[in-house]
Amino acid sequence: MPVRSQQEARDSKRPIRILLADDSETIRTVAGDALVAAGYDVVAAEDGEDAWTKLCVDGAEVPFDLVVSDVEMPGLDGLALTERIRASERFAGLPVILVTSLASEEDRELGRESGASAYLVKNPVDQTELLAQIRELV
Repeated sequence: MPVRSQQEARDSKRPIRILLADDSETIRTVAGDALVAAGYDVVAAEDGEDAWTKLCVDGAEVPFDLVVSDVEMPGLDGLALTERIRASERFAGLPVILVTSLASEEDRELGRESGASAYLVKNPVDQTELLAQIRELV
Protein backbone atom coordinates (compact mmCIF):
# COMPACT_ATOMS: atom_id res chain seq x y z
CA MET A 1 0.00 0.00 0.00
CA PRO A 2 1.62 3.28 -1.04
CA VAL A 3 2.07 6.27 1.23
CA ARG A 4 -0.67 8.86 0.74
CA SER A 5 0.26 12.03 -1.08
CA GLN A 6 0.22 15.26 0.89
CA GLN A 7 -2.93 16.36 -0.95
CA GLU A 8 -4.67 13.06 -0.14
CA ALA A 9 -3.71 13.52 3.52
CA ARG A 10 -5.29 16.99 3.57
CA ASP A 11 -8.41 15.84 1.70
CA SER A 12 -8.95 12.67 3.74
CA LYS A 13 -11.71 12.52 6.35
CA ARG A 14 -9.49 10.63 8.81
CA PRO A 15 -7.00 12.46 11.03
CA ILE A 16 -3.37 12.53 9.97
CA ARG A 17 -1.68 9.47 11.46
CA ILE A 18 1.75 9.94 13.05
CA LEU A 19 4.21 7.29 14.19
CA LEU A 20 6.16 8.67 17.18
CA ALA A 21 9.41 6.82 18.00
CA ASP A 22 11.33 7.65 21.16
CA ASP A 23 12.96 5.44 23.79
CA SER A 24 11.90 7.84 26.56
CA GLU A 25 8.44 7.06 27.90
CA THR A 26 8.18 10.63 29.20
CA ILE A 27 8.90 12.13 25.76
CA ARG A 28 6.48 9.71 24.09
CA THR A 29 3.78 10.74 26.55
CA VAL A 30 4.38 14.51 26.45
CA ALA A 31 4.88 14.73 22.67
CA GLY A 32 2.11 12.23 22.02
CA ASP A 33 -0.36 14.17 24.17
CA ALA A 34 0.53 17.42 22.39
CA LEU A 35 0.04 15.82 18.99
CA VAL A 36 -3.28 14.25 19.99
CA ALA A 37 -4.44 17.60 21.39
CA ALA A 38 -3.60 19.12 17.99
CA GLY A 39 -5.93 16.59 16.33
CA TYR A 40 -3.48 13.95 15.13
CA ASP A 41 -3.83 10.18 15.48
CA VAL A 42 -0.61 9.09 17.21
CA VAL A 43 0.92 5.63 17.57
CA ALA A 44 3.96 5.45 19.87
CA ALA A 45 6.96 3.19 19.37
CA GLU A 46 9.62 2.44 22.00
CA ASP A 47 12.57 2.49 19.58
CA GLY A 48 13.47 2.30 15.90
CA GLU A 49 12.87 -1.43 15.59
CA ASP A 50 9.43 -1.11 17.19
CA ALA A 51 8.69 1.83 14.87
CA TRP A 52 9.69 -0.16 11.78
CA THR A 53 7.48 -3.08 12.86
CA LYS A 54 4.52 -0.78 13.50
CA LEU A 55 5.09 0.99 10.19
CA CYS A 56 5.03 -2.31 8.31
CA VAL A 57 2.31 -4.11 10.30
CA ASP A 58 -0.02 -1.43 11.72
CA GLY A 59 0.55 0.74 8.67
CA ALA A 60 -0.69 -1.98 6.34
CA GLU A 61 -4.25 -1.49 7.59
CA VAL A 62 -4.22 2.28 8.13
CA PRO A 63 -1.11 3.94 6.67
CA PHE A 64 0.98 6.46 8.54
CA ASP A 65 1.29 9.96 7.10
CA LEU A 66 4.45 10.99 8.95
CA VAL A 67 7.13 9.68 11.32
CA VAL A 68 8.56 11.70 14.23
CA SER A 69 11.64 10.03 15.67
CA ASP A 70 14.35 10.63 18.22
CA VAL A 71 17.87 10.07 16.88
CA GLU A 72 19.54 8.46 19.89
CA MET A 73 17.81 5.17 20.65
CA PRO A 74 19.21 1.72 21.44
CA GLY A 75 19.31 -0.77 18.60
CA LEU A 76 17.90 0.83 15.47
CA ASP A 77 18.39 4.56 16.03
CA GLY A 78 16.50 7.37 14.30
CA LEU A 79 19.10 7.84 11.57
CA ALA A 80 19.07 4.14 10.68
CA LEU A 81 15.27 4.09 10.83
CA THR A 82 15.13 7.03 8.43
CA GLU A 83 17.59 5.34 6.08
CA ARG A 84 15.50 2.16 6.17
CA ILE A 85 12.36 4.16 5.37
CA ARG A 86 14.09 5.93 2.46
CA ALA A 87 15.43 2.62 1.10
CA SER A 88 11.95 1.08 1.11
CA GLU A 89 9.96 1.38 -2.09
CA ARG A 90 6.76 1.37 -0.04
CA PHE A 91 7.74 4.15 2.38
CA ALA A 92 10.37 6.19 0.49
CA GLY A 93 8.10 9.26 0.26
CA LEU A 94 6.98 9.18 3.89
CA PRO A 95 7.98 12.43 5.68
CA VAL A 96 10.32 11.89 8.65
CA ILE A 97 11.03 14.51 11.31
CA LEU A 98 14.04 13.81 13.51
CA VAL A 99 13.82 15.38 16.98
CA THR A 100 17.03 15.23 18.99
CA SER A 101 19.31 16.95 21.47
CA LEU A 102 22.20 16.60 18.98
CA ALA A 103 22.61 20.17 17.79
CA SER A 104 25.97 20.38 16.02
CA GLU A 105 26.19 21.10 12.29
CA GLU A 106 27.80 17.67 11.88
CA ASP A 107 24.78 16.03 13.54
CA ARG A 108 22.40 18.01 11.34
CA GLU A 109 24.34 16.89 8.27
CA LEU A 110 23.96 13.25 9.35
CA GLY A 111 20.22 13.88 9.60
CA ARG A 112 20.13 15.32 6.07
CA GLU A 113 22.22 12.43 4.75
CA SER A 114 19.84 9.91 6.31
CA GLY A 115 16.99 11.46 4.32
CA ALA A 116 15.16 13.28 7.11
CA SER A 117 12.52 15.75 5.95
CA ALA A 118 13.21 17.98 8.97
CA TYR A 119 15.63 18.04 11.91
CA LEU A 120 14.52 19.70 15.15
CA VAL A 121 16.68 20.19 18.23
CA LYS A 122 15.02 19.53 21.59
CA ASN A 123 15.95 20.88 25.02
CA PRO A 124 13.01 20.83 25.25
CA VAL A 125 11.48 20.56 21.80
CA ASP A 126 9.37 23.55 20.87
CA GLN A 127 5.87 22.07 20.39
CA THR A 128 4.90 25.00 18.17
CA GLU A 129 7.86 24.34 15.87
CA LEU A 130 7.08 20.61 15.74
CA LEU A 131 3.42 21.25 14.87
CA ALA A 132 4.44 23.78 12.20
CA GLN A 133 6.79 21.24 10.62
CA ILE A 134 4.08 18.58 10.63
CA ARG A 135 1.60 20.93 8.96
CA GLU A 136 4.20 21.82 6.34
CA LEU A 137 5.00 18.18 5.57
CA VAL A 138 1.46 16.79 5.48
